[in-house]
Amino acid sequence: MTLTHGLPVAPSRGRLRPLGLDDVTIDGGFWGERQDLNAAATIPHVESWLERLGWIGNFDAAVEGRLPGDRKGREFSDSETYKLLEGMAWELGRRPDPALQARFDAIVARVAAAQEADGYLSTMFGRPGQAARYSDLEWGHELYCFGHLIQAGVARARTVGLDDELVRVSVRAADHVCDVFGLGGIASVCGHPEIEVALAELYRVTGQRRYLDQASLFVERRGRGVLGEIDFGPQYFQDDVPVREATVFDGHAVRALYLAAGAVDVAVETADDGLLAAVTSQTLATLARRTYLTGGMGAHHEGESFGADFELPPDRSYSETCAGIASIMLNHRLVLATGDARHADAIERTLFNIVATAPAADGRGFYYTNTLYQRVEGTMPDPDEPSARASSAARPPFFAVSCCPTNLTRTFASLGAYLATADDHGVQVHQYAPSTIRAVVAGEPVEVKVATTYPATGRITVTAVTAPSAGWSLTLRVPGWASGARLASAGGPAEPVEPGYVTVAGPATGESVVLELPVDARWTWADARVDAVRGQVAVERGPVVMALESVDLGADVATARVRTDAAPVEAEGRVLVPVRTVVPHDGGWPYGTRTEDDGAAERLVPLIAYHSWAERGPSTMRIWMPEG
Repeated sequence: MTLTHGLPVAPSRGRLRPLGLDDVTIDGGFWGERQDLNAAATIPHVESWLERLGWIGNFDAAVEGRLPGDRKGREFSDSETYKLLEGMAWELGRRPDPALQARFDAIVARVAAAQEADGYLSTMFGRPGQAARYSDLEWGHELYCFGHLIQAGVARARTVGLDDELVRVSVRAADHVCDVFGLGGIASVCGHPEIEVALAELYRVTGQRRYLDQASLFVERRGRGVLGEIDFGPQYFQDDVPVREATVFDGHAVRALYLAAGAVDVAVETADDGLLAAVTSQTLATLARRTYLTGGMGAHHEGESFGADFELPPDRSYSETCAGIASIMLNHRLVLATGDARHADAIERTLFNIVATAPAADGRGFYYTNTLYQRVEGTMPDPDEPSARASSAARPPFFAVSCCPTNLTRTFASLGAYLATADDHGVQVHQYAPSTIRAVVAGEPVEVKVATTYPATGRITVTAVTAPSAGWSLTLRVPGWASGARLASAGGPAEPVEPGYVTVAGPATGESVVLELPVDARWTWADARVDAVRGQVAVERGPVVMALESVDLGADVATARVRTDAAPVEAEGRVLVPVRTVVPHDGGWPYGTRTEDDGAAERLVPLIAYHSWAERGPSTMRIWMPEG
């Protein structure tokens, strides 16, 4: 099968054709800086913690016969090594680095040495003194770990080819999964979906149909009560309703979103339009009723799960970083399959307000959960100890459960592949960053340069470096929030354009198309059914959600009240809103005719981009601010 280079997702059919890391490079700017930080700081930081905690060392212990006594970490800790390897693989594909290559090769060798003759690979199960293989499908995460191993192998295959040790390890593991869980084998699923997307992509890499068939089996088995009962109920791991029959995502958010992404892959490759329509409808319903302003998903700490429709409490939001990444994975697949701009809008919102928020400015600290309201200042985390995962007061260096930092490494390294696509007629730009985009349209090369300081400003200039001799089309996304956008084609006058995709004749070589997006700060109100924020208002600037932090207010943000009869003020690169602070009544009973008095006079207070909150020490913070 012909390999598609540098692509996290490579469907064989769909509305749009993805472009990979060889086709799209990010040239600095907001996302380029974060890619460089990921390479220079986050990947080595994560690697050092995996070594320090002994999670990579588990593979050595397996080879040396020191399990289970010397095993470290949770049952799924193998997956963190695999996600790190995937992040390294994409980074090496983006920008080769001999030192990184040597470290990558060394870890792969340690993993490969622990693989058993039949392809099974786990440091948690199956050896003397350990529980038997597949004896705990509800919680054991064996297939989940295999999924991340296979995705790392796919990344390697898509950047260097099939003749690679990690690819061989992944193929052996996938063959083992098919042998054991195929027709006539164990007729069950993993409590944590992930294997589905991995097998579908391995099919796309190798052309081996058995991997797609196994992914399809796992999708169809889900929701039929094949797993055991747990306290959270079968919806926790999506075993209560078959995928085709669900109307909205429910249960554990990461699990639900990974499963949906795998179902889209299966639907696309098997031309199952009914399955694709079902998952598309579930995604749009979830975006409309169960998603935070930031793009975050998961309203419950208990079960890390979605809440009911419009149950979106800002102070108790879980909004896991991994759920944000899973949402991007799913919506990217739906962009490719359907060409619907709503999915690209969801990606942009989640990138700027979850993925950009999770890592610290130095790339060496992380949020696991992403609250929309920090009620207490909290304390700075110990830089030498892994933190409890639900802590949101500051970004700890690592977690006892550290799925989010490793997930970030692979997302930042492969980010260029989410920016643009192509079809038989032209190029489509979905996400805006300074970048170079190359494609082949109707057999001829196209290369464009995107120049922008987005999201600081809304001007996006797309210049043709190489244009086909025949006509071609350029499609640009106008975000759903961008009422008043204007587009000028090849020196012509700027014309109003509506949100959605706008397609124009592709510029000739040396000519440009200019899109102007209105990124001025604006007030945002929630649907009246979101009880938790009724009577409150938020501020967005372009795609960036803003936040009020106690550092700027000079008081606890709980006391803030904002006036909204005029637009937020922009001055000297800052967004300011009129705020007064009130004096709460402290007494023996928190209810009465009036529980607060007017306090300080109104003044303009600056907001910060939510993705940069808590970088100045412990603080209280809120996105939704009471009006009054």
